[in-house]
Amino acid sequence: MKLGAFIVPTGIGASIGGFAGDASYWAREFARENKLIVNPNVVNAGCFSGITDNMLYIEGYSLDEFFKGKICLKESSNNKIGVIFDKGISQGILNVHINTINAVKTIYGIDIIDWDITDENVGVEFNVDESGISTGSVNNIKTLLTSAKRLIQKGAEAIAIVCRFEEPESDEYSEGIGVDPVGGVEAIISHYISKELQIPCAHSPAFENIEIEQRIVDPRCSAEYITPTYLPCILIGLSQAPQFTKDEGFSINDLDFLIMPYDAMGSIPVFEAYKRNIPIYAVKENKTVLDITPEKLGLNVNIVERYQDILLI
Repeated sequence: MKLGAFIVPTGIGASIGGFAGDASYWAREFARENKLIVNPNVVNAGCFSGITDNMLYIEGYSLDEFFKGKICLKESSNNKIGVIFDKGISQGILNVHINTINAVKTIYGIDIIDWDITDENVGVEFNVDESGISTGSVNNIKTLLTSAKRLIQKGAEAIAIVCRFEEPESDEYSEGIGVDPVGGVEAIISHYISKELQIPCAHSPAFENIEIEQRIVDPRCSAEYITPTYLPCILIGLSQAPQFTKDEGFSINDLDFLIMPYDAMGSIPVFEAYKRNIPIYAVKENKTVLDITPEKLGLNVNIVERYQDILLI
């Protein structure tokens, strides 16, 4: 069985994988015959998850560290998960999330050891910049680190983070247009905790408006409009996320291929894989707001029209 990586970067408006678990179908197809590294953006889908037992669920910072050869990925199952809640979340919304935790524990048997409320409001702000990329800022990110450390002291092996988000000003995303407005700042949050603590983590936003949408939305984001919380998918993913080691488990030297959107090639995984002569597949059907193509970077990679074409090779 080969080891591959199927990546769709967060917050760049990918037509496949830029919404809610809408790249899951193809990830699952590749994971039938391969062990597959995926970033949360690929399989997270609100109350659903596209993850399978053959997938290794890794957020962006740790993914970059793996491709640089700085960490190895040790397969794990039933990780002990701690959940951080932003102090800014109202009591009613917090109760909904606690009910969600209990439901996930009951149905899936996932080991959620405890949850912790930050000492201060986290203060998340998000926007889409002039280039069309999702970004943002976190006013008090260190309060998340304090909570994470408390949970690790209680035995947590992975950290789920839930921060309060304001409602997006634009509703284009629900119509399948543009970029997920919260994806960029979510990546900032998970990158920070991963970098500081070397532990698997993922983020889920909490909105004060939890009314279920009654109009028809774009199918690619529909999973996020039928549930009041997006927490289940990250708990399911983190439960089997690999642990990070220096010399035990899969290393970059074990990677057999990398699959990326064609116009989003300017990333550490691409450059590191190219440097190591790891086959890279650039998929044209997955369009993003970027225009960083293999040709513009001078990279000689395998350019294909569709994900299906790789399966036929």
